[in-house]
Amino acid sequence: MFRNGLEPWHVAVLVVVVLLLFGGKKLPEMARGIAQSLKVFKNEMKSPDDGSAAKPEEKPSGSDDAPRP
Repeated sequence: MFRNGLEPWHVAVLVVVVLLLFGGKKLPEMARGIAQSLKVFKNEMKSPDDGSAAKPEEKPSGSDDAPRP
C-alpha cells in the first residue's frame, strides 16, 4: 500500500484539499511569507556574526578610559 511513496493521485488529492481549506486567494500570501522566512533564515546562517559572540562590555555613562590620579 505505502511501498511506492507518493503517487500522482496522492498529490492531486492533497492539492484539492489544500485549495478547499485555504482558498486560492490565501495560498500566494502564505507562499510569500514562507519564502521571506526562508530568505531571512539563509541570510542569518551565512552571516559570520551570529550575535552570540562575546560583545565588548558597555561602560556606564560618565566612565572613561583615562586613568584616574
